[in-house]
Amino acid sequence: MKIALSVSDKEKAKGSESPYYKALLAVGVKPEEVEVVSPSHPSIPDIKGYDGVLFTGGKDINPKYYEEAVKYPGLVQIDAKRDAFEFELFDRAHRHGLPILGICRGIQMINVKFGGTLYQDLKNSDTTVEREHMQSPPAPRSEPTHVVILTDPESRLAETFKGSCRVNSLHHQAIKRLGRGLKVTAHSEDGLVEAVESADAYPFLMAVQWHPEEMVDRPEQRKLFEKFVAKCRELAAQHR
Repeated sequence: MKIALSVSDKEKAKGSESPYYKALLAVGVKPEEVEVVSPSHPSIPDIKGYDGVLFTGGKDINPKYYEEAVKYPGLVQIDAKRDAFEFELFDRAHRHGLPILGICRGIQMINVKFGGTLYQDLKNSDTTVEREHMQSPPAPRSEPTHVVILTDPESRLAETFKGSCRVNSLHHQAIKRLGRGLKVTAHSEDGLVEAVESADAYPFLMAVQWHPEEMVDRPEQRKLFEKFVAKCRELAAQHR
């Protein structure tokens, strides 16, 4: 089995100290089963060498991809190389039916790829946000600060927790218009989309707005990675 862990160049520099990398190892993935990829790669990796892709957090998606200009200069931070790299990587992974897991920026990127839009900055948007979605010190990144509510009892997410779950919150953007071909599986108490999945029979596509890698010691967060890795192993076994 081989999982592509797609991160920013800055995150890649952390190596084995990356919380995403640690989360995969925490659920039984061996170091040699993970390849950390980033925009600094000389080329888009050959997707045939992978059995799943994990898209992680980071800077904002360029609004041009959902046909908007940057509304809040200084607040919207763009990584153009990463946008191009991950959009192509996602296209290849999706075309080959690989298991896909998205976290934070990952859910936003996936939504944009499916034709959806984003709130460019929650504090300045036309939505009513009743709570702070960018937690700050003294609350550590591993501390849950609000509740997400399950909206689809038949979803894959429902296999990891029932009813509701407390999560951390480290984002200033969120899904505005849902992309075609996706379904919402959880939302926050104030109505923001917190999780999506493929609305069709795609083998495995799940994405969440919070950061489960920071809370992998909690059973419900650990299960997100366990479900993803199990699907990757299933695909790997088919390729033998």
